[in-house]
Amino acid sequence: MDNTPLDCLVIGGGPAGLTAAIYLSRYHLDILVVDGGKSRAAWIPCTHNHAGFPDGISGVELLERMREQAQKYGTKIQTEHVTRIERDEDSGLFTATWGSGCVTARSVLLATGVTNRRPPMDEKLHDEALAAGLIRYCPVCDGFEITDKKVGVIGSGKGGVNEAIFLRSFTADVTLIAADKAVDITAEDKARLEEAGIATVDGPAEGVAAMEGCITIDTAEGHFTFDSVYPALGSDTHTQLAEMLGAKLSGDCCVIVDSHQRSSVSGLYAAGDIVLGLDQISHAMGEGGVASTTIRNDLAKQRPLRR
Repeated sequence: MDNTPLDCLVIGGGPAGLTAAIYLSRYHLDILVVDGGKSRAAWIPCTHNHAGFPDGISGVELLERMREQAQKYGTKIQTEHVTRIERDEDSGLFTATWGSGCVTARSVLLATGVTNRRPPMDEKLHDEALAAGLIRYCPVCDGFEITDKKVGVIGSGKGGVNEAIFLRSFTADVTLIAADKAVDITAEDKARLEEAGIATVDGPAEGVAAMEGCITIDTAEGHFTFDSVYPALGSDTHTQLAEMLGAKLSGDCCVIVDSHQRSSVSGLYAAGDIVLGLDQISHAMGEGGVASTTIRNDLAKQRPLRR
């Protein structure tokens, strides 16, 4: 790469990052997307919530289409994992480093997302179960698909309770299984579960095995078989790069931004689940569009005319 600073470095090639890339390239800005290739969107076997695809679309295909669209307008995409980022206080330029090189940029958009915590099972079997709809992570996205089916939720505390009750509006057969030794909930939450008719099972949920058409969880109380299982085990937000730059984070470890996706660090923006873990493609794309337009407008204050 030459030594001329990019207008914007986009870190993360999921729905937020790629939407921003499409916008930024169409604003005639020189940009690069650096993506580690682990977007959660690629986990989605078929989403039916994405407007414009009435028969659904897989996450892999959606990302491929978005990459193709961004590249059509000049976006450069590099498959790498950014390990370090710095900002020079005098010039305001950012320098990002990865295994095979580095780049400088006038602005940076972080769209690095989050990773869901998985249940205890072999990774290959997990991915096969996910593709078959036996394991699901987003009740907002695919609650409709488990309508009137037998559903298990692995989780403890408020998060597990809330997810089980959310799913109860899709099916009457919901069981909450403790991730640890026992279902650790307040008396109030216990009453909520009882009122909703949600069964509880003490853990730990030590093993999850998938077979054709169903999935089984091993617990201290025995084996339980379901049509689908939702792991409500939380997630880990990828904020390491934001922390390197000193960006302010919220109590739930998300990057704090203003209404235009600006972080507390000048020239640093953030979009998608790293800002709000809503787990919705449409929301991430919307933030990508807002962030890219803000970046364009902020950069135009320094260089307003097309050369």
